[in-house]
Amino acid sequence: MKPARLALAAAVAAVVLAACGEKPQTNTAGVKHDAAPWTGTSSGIKHEGGGTVFTAPGWKVGDKASWEQELKTRAQNGQNEYTRTQ
Repeated sequence: MKPARLALAAAVAAVVLAACGEKPQTNTAGVKHDAAPWTGTSSGIKHEGGGTVFTAPGWKVGDKASWEQELKTRAQNGQNEYTRTQ
């Protein structure tokens, strides 16, 4: 019976010590700053209507006021359940 307890104790010790081997999760590369959202995408994939595949029709790349207007329009028309049901 003693060899079984010894084996169990060794297995428990191995499991407990395995948790000590985790590497610290620090950001060694530094902070990455994104570009402003109204500057557009960098994919370069052209769409048949002008702009890229990811741009809404009527939105001008690089224009902050146009970006804000497009967000307001999308929120009113596409995400407002009250206006969608009428």
